[in-house]
Amino acid sequence: MTPTRASRTDEPASALLGTLAAQGASGALSTESGVVYLASGHVVHVESAVTPDLGDLLTHSGALAADGWWAAIDQAGRRCRVGRQLVDSGQLAAGALELCHLGALFDAAYFVLAHDGPVLRFRPGVAHWLGAVRSVPVDALLRESRRRRELLHRIWPEPCVDLAPLARAPDADPSDLPARRSLTLAQVDGVRTAAQIATALACRTFHTLVELRRLAAAGMVVPVATTPAPASLPASVPAPASAEPGPAPHAVVSDEPDTALLRRLLHALEAL
Repeated sequence: MTPTRASRTDEPASALLGTLAAQGASGALSTESGVVYLASGHVVHVESAVTPDLGDLLTHSGALAADGWWAAIDQAGRRCRVGRQLVDSGQLAAGALELCHLGALFDAAYFVLAHDGPVLRFRPGVAHWLGAVRSVPVDALLRESRRRRELLHRIWPEPCVDLAPLARAPDADPSDLPARRSLTLAQVDGVRTAAQIATALACRTFHTLVELRRLAAAGMVVPVATTPAPASLPASVPAPASAEPGPAPHAVVSDEPDTALLRRLLHALEAL
């Protein structure tokens, strides 16, 4: 059965993804939160406006120069072989690209599937300019997205932390926090969202969400929408949202726990 172009439907994205996987479909599935790209029924890329993309992760972490990223897009974007161009040119090892790609893919999928909203459209045959890096079975994507939702809910059940600008509570004290959480708190400035904080730290969004939800559970971070107006505070208490952006991080914290998870996912995918 050849999948046809679909317009907006009340069918949730997870259900339609399962149908497309069973059909071995190739194309782009769009929701209000992002786009899932499939090839032969497998997910090859996911992008969302609320997560750093692969280029942000590679260039902000120092793994790849920005000029090299844009050069690869110029040279191979039209042929949908940007990933292959990065590896063939020697700018990036294949394993490093796969791990970073999986991180970006699962981060974006979390937001695309977080509320499992309706599909806007499916465009058969549409391919992403990155090209093939590492494909993921749809059921593995759905399972991992569900695991992440459940984990974040156990830490702090309010999902508004994921998308809203965040502010530090007036009495938030980072002195006893683990290093990664302290650096995350330092980027909370009343303006940045979780995705923007992740970009500033060159960290994957999901790991940043874990730290932000822990901070929220400790009462150290609140969504700006629920922050009391400064006029309602006593004169001696500073406004909770700083007018100045958070300091630039002095060093990128190692991403060992999230990398270990991605390595396990990579090994599991290779075993399929």
